[in-house]
Amino acid sequence: MANIALIIAGGVGARMNQDIPKQFLNVFDKPIIVYTMEAFQKHPSIDSITVVCLDGWHDVLRAYAKQFGITKLDSVVSGGQNGQDSIRNGLYDIYERFSSDDDIVLIHDAIRPMVSQDVISDNIRVCRAHGNAITVVPCTAAMLKTFDSLSSEEQVPRDNLKITQTPQSFFIKDIVTAHKEALSRGITNSVASCTMYIELGKKLFMSMGSEKNLKLTSVEDIEIFKALLMSKDEGWLKR
Repeated sequence: MANIALIIAGGVGARMNQDIPKQFLNVFDKPIIVYTMEAFQKHPSIDSITVVCLDGWHDVLRAYAKQFGITKLDSVVSGGQNGQDSIRNGLYDIYERFSSDDDIVLIHDAIRPMVSQDVISDNIRVCRAHGNAITVVPCTAAMLKTFDSLSSEEQVPRDNLKITQTPQSFFIKDIVTAHKEALSRGITNSVASCTMYIELGKKLFMSMGSEKNLKLTSVEDIEIFKALLMSKDEGWLKR
């Protein structure tokens, strides 16, 4: 009954406009991907870590893992042509080593380094109870629908909307079967595991997310990440 983290670090980070992939950018003398691996390394219920990584960066990643004490890293896998390909590559690699009906995989973006222990725990809890777990937070903004990216005449009620994050967790046997079914049905570029499941007509279950579980896609996000790392809990704030 293993819990395996699958960290997806196969992107080049073109929107960040940096010389190296954003997951390898240093923040306070530590690469972003190391912060992410550390979150799963220190969680007592995580048994193993697999990383899907850009070709040419595998040795760098392993060196960082050794330097920062990521002892749970068991495998580094090459990415694919898109996110769905990369996730499938990682899942197939994991399935060769973990194929028990009770084994769970937590699929997580390398560029969400602030994932908390509570978020990871709730993913495992919900997945084991319901078969999958999609990390979400409430939608608190006013939502507008547009067809030209310039104007809108329609709002989308936010009460029934959720914003997805990662991890997104599944029993390994189920998510591997789902990927094979997706390929057979011509679903080859779904933007996330949860959207692929929806396209296959499957039901999803939601687990607790956090506004701090930030996805680093821009320079501004890096600045927020730095501020979060430097911040201290205010004792008077109620949780």
